[in-house]
Amino acid sequence: MADQNFSKIPLLDYSLTLDSATKAQFIEELRHALINVGFLYLSNTPVDEQLVERLKSHIPNLFALPQEEKDKISKANSPHFLGYSRLGAELTKGKTDYREQFDIGTDHVSRWKPGDPDYLNVWGPSQYPDENLIPGFRQTMESYLSQVAALGTTFITLIAEALGLPPDGLSRFYDTPDRMQHRGKVVQYPVPSERSESDQGVGPHYDAGFLTILLQASPHPGLQVQNLSGDWIDAPPIPGTFVINFGRALEFATKGIARATSHRVLSPPIGSSSPRYSVPLFHNIALDVRVRDPKYELEFPPEILKLRDERGRFLRRTVRFSVLLLYKFSDVGLMITLPHMPAVNYSEFESQPSGMVQLMGRVRSHPDVAQRHYPALFKQFFPDGLPKQGFAY
Repeated sequence: MADQNFSKIPLLDYSLTLDSATKAQFIEELRHALINVGFLYLSNTPVDEQLVERLKSHIPNLFALPQEEKDKISKANSPHFLGYSRLGAELTKGKTDYREQFDIGTDHVSRWKPGDPDYLNVWGPSQYPDENLIPGFRQTMESYLSQVAALGTTFITLIAEALGLPPDGLSRFYDTPDRMQHRGKVVQYPVPSERSESDQGVGPHYDAGFLTILLQASPHPGLQVQNLSGDWIDAPPIPGTFVINFGRALEFATKGIARATSHRVLSPPIGSSSPRYSVPLFHNIALDVRVRDPKYELEFPPEILKLRDERGRFLRRTVRFSVLLLYKFSDVGLMITLPHMPAVNYSEFESQPSGMVQLMGRVRSHPDVAQRHYPALFKQFFPDGLPKQGFAY
């Protein structure tokens, strides 16, 4: 199986796509990252570097806001799960995720109306702190999200080409721009104290959608990516790059060709002088899409399917055994997760529309929001009442 136990994350140069003489090289490198790694660094993107630096300069001030000001834009206020989450509000694999965050989306007006499925209300307007307290942050963040979302839209066409499809080969999974929202986070991973029981910033997990574009906004290490032998491979910040990874929806939609890879973030080492900051953007697909519905089925060239089959195709199932089994068949595979691997595998994409998968994930992560805005769904997930923490993954 080719490169199943990768030992480093590939670095791709986006500028190669701008020249017909070098684009084929980029597509080949992207194909390898899609099929065998699930992660890559991307350099020389069209995102404005000065804009990125302005955003970085705002982030410490954002988290330094008085607690009462941050709480004014608590996520619990928003049926769209957008806003502020306090430190330690979530668990992954039974351990507290030691992070504080603001969830902020691209500009969007909710199209939900009474009688519509609840999941149509997952997308909507963001909450921002008082402009007088952090002048310029909102404009900077909105511009940043817009540019990175546009990069994601273009990158989707490159993924399609790397999979042997025409550039618009994945467009069926997207709606018109006015009906789409892409969601970002601004995350702080504080330096743990000597008394901390864990170095977990966020525990092992997969991302749900098609594409995540991550800005590592401080020089701290911490991001780690898991290869199939269970080893954690460091993905330290590289100036001038984004980290891109692929989610479970893309894996389902591509019949297991694209690889969603487990990853985690460790807290900064004890004694560090400042927190770790990061800004991921999750490039969403349309809310109504059912990725396994026959109307969305994709047909891939035999040579692309062969690359998948040579690598092996994986279906992840969570069980209690501490063993990893990997079966190499053309159409069927099985991965039994180790205790250090993620417990949530987003198998709901097999049967649910994308919006429902998103809503279910957010209800698990933020039960206080669900209790206020989605009481029926809250009762299904939490029949014993509001837990102290949500379950991020």
